[in-house]
Amino acid sequence: MESIAFLKVNNHTISLSQAVGYLKASGKFGMFLAEILRQHILEHELAEVEAIDIDTAELEQTIVNFRLEKQLLDQNSFQNWLVKNGITYDNFRQGITNEIKLDKLKTKISQPKLEAYYQQQKPFFDRVVLSRIIVSDRELADTLKAAISAGKNQFESLAREYSVSDDRVVNGMMGPVSRGTLPDILKNMVDIAKVGEILGPLEIEGGYGLFRVEQFLDASLEDPKVKQELQNQLFEQWLQEKLQSLEIKLEFK
Repeated sequence: MESIAFLKVNNHTISLSQAVGYLKASGKFGMFLAEILRQHILEHELAEVEAIDIDTAELEQTIVNFRLEKQLLDQNSFQNWLVKNGITYDNFRQGITNEIKLDKLKTKISQPKLEAYYQQQKPFFDRVVLSRIIVSDRELADTLKAAISAGKNQFESLAREYSVSDDRVVNGMMGPVSRGTLPDILKNMVDIAKVGEILGPLEIEGGYGLFRVEQFLDASLEDPKVKQELQNQLFEQWLQEKLQSLEIKLEFK
């Protein structure tokens, strides 16, 4: 098969077969091929939504939002950005149009499964605010809990004095944590706990922890960020299924 020129570097031509050989040798051919196939699928699927009218007002507002985010409202700054990225305004506008179409495609793909998937993934979006005291000795942990329960000492002061975790400097405050990522032993207790309750001592990561429940932050499908993340996850799952179903044959070696 005749070699197909792919690149020219310092007057030296690299053929397409050579380029593929380089990618295989580096172990990156799989990623390279996957990206080509991904774009091929997206191009085909987006062609299916060509008939969807993109509202002019929606397009213009998306462009404004992009320029605001990138601090490119000044026309000169925006023009310099276009030049730096090697694109024309028409290219830029088409790119924004494609992004809007991609969002519509994600909505179309994810909508039938969204509610059920949300219920399945909800524990990972629900969060809990915890404070903790981590010590290396079980007896000390029991003593500290007894002191807190008896009202002899405050949780915060004991965290600062005894905890070995870095968050002792902020009174043991861990901040919001995904309930789905908690160790099972802690998650099971958090699931039935009340705000203000002290949990433990629990043996975790070679130490003993006391945990105080500060606040529950329940996720909602009405939250745009949660909905977008779920749509992205469902879309990626759909895309992977598409990739796995393709029959692929290299036309050269």
